[in-house]
Amino acid sequence: MSDIKNNPYGKYNGKELDYILEVLDSENMDRKANPYVNRLEEKFCEVFQSKYSIAHNSGTSTLHSCLVAAGVKEGDEVISPAHTVIMNSFVTLYMKAVPVYVDIDPDTFNMDPVDLERKITSKTKAIQVVHMHGNPSDMIPIMEIANHYNIPVIEDSAQCVLGYINGKLVGTFGDMASWSFENKKHISTGEGGMVTTDNEKYGTIIRKHGGLGYKTLEAGQSLRQLLPKDFQNPYYKRHDVVGFNYRMNELTAAVGLGQLERVDFLVDRRKKIAKMYDEVFKNCDYIIPQKVLDGHVNTYWTYTVKYEGDDWFGLYNKVKENGGDGFYGGLSVPYQEPVMEKYYSHYNWDCPNAEEVQPKMMQFKCNYRNLEEAQLKLDILEKSL
Repeated sequence: MSDIKNNPYGKYNGKELDYILEVLDSENMDRKANPYVNRLEEKFCEVFQSKYSIAHNSGTSTLHSCLVAAGVKEGDEVISPAHTVIMNSFVTLYMKAVPVYVDIDPDTFNMDPVDLERKITSKTKAIQVVHMHGNPSDMIPIMEIANHYNIPVIEDSAQCVLGYINGKLVGTFGDMASWSFENKKHISTGEGGMVTTDNEKYGTIIRKHGGLGYKTLEAGQSLRQLLPKDFQNPYYKRHDVVGFNYRMNELTAAVGLGQLERVDFLVDRRKKIAKMYDEVFKNCDYIIPQKVLDGHVNTYWTYTVKYEGDDWFGLYNKVKENGGDGFYGGLSVPYQEPVMEKYYSHYNWDCPNAEEVQPKMMQFKCNYRNLEEAQLKLDILEKSL
């Protein structure tokens, strides 16, 4: 059995194991008590400067809850960038709403504010802004546009933990922010997520939606304790809205708290690895790194570039043959996925930048366990160029 606490390559070598053992020793998995969920939410509010944090069981469920809070109904339109994960589209489809895609800036790979305003209609009910690869989107003009049309903004910050725009934290610009704790994210619990907001109305809707619609739920508390005279009463009514079981469990929260307590270290390590990539590519004219706007701080979920060479797969195979880690291609443009073509093949989304840039993208990992391991792999990469 490996020694997690003393493993220098370990991903969970903070207090994660201690907290897990505390949960198991307490023999208390009861969500009515959930001390670790509460502690994680409180710490998240502190770190990410929000009034309310609502823990979820996945990043996808956080997006669903946010659309419910925004009041999205059947036939409404929900905007998202044409370069993002498919889950933004899935939750829109689940709401029986229509996904509308905004083209990207070909250099930042994020939502283009000019095209955003062009795509807004009288049916637009919410805007999902995604900070892709850890690079903050151009939030100042985006928020000006959204505020002008009075449309709520959901920041999908899953890939951008502790990113900044002119000294202001990513996730604090919009009306709500969604976070993911999936295995490869900056904060990882295997699966899990969080919604942050300063809006009590949104927070209460989100809390109830993810908590089975219990009528006692409020934005700032995961569960108000019920007295035996209430829940043992055969006439007591518990639910006043439709809700889902999107609640986070205690073991997940224990891992999340341990990760959150060392989030500065986890993010800083990715930034240092990104600087190493800068050195590898600085003299390579056919590798163009993702542009970071002035005043923006990228936290590098991945180090993403645009490949302007003539043999994408040739370079990939060479890196792998030399013992490197390879790299990932860019995520498919959502409306080009078969499931979306099934429903919306008749739509003209008009996102030429996303369609041109996506096949050229390369994503290089930044979640190495230490800088020594990263340097070994980057040396191989450099020799393969």
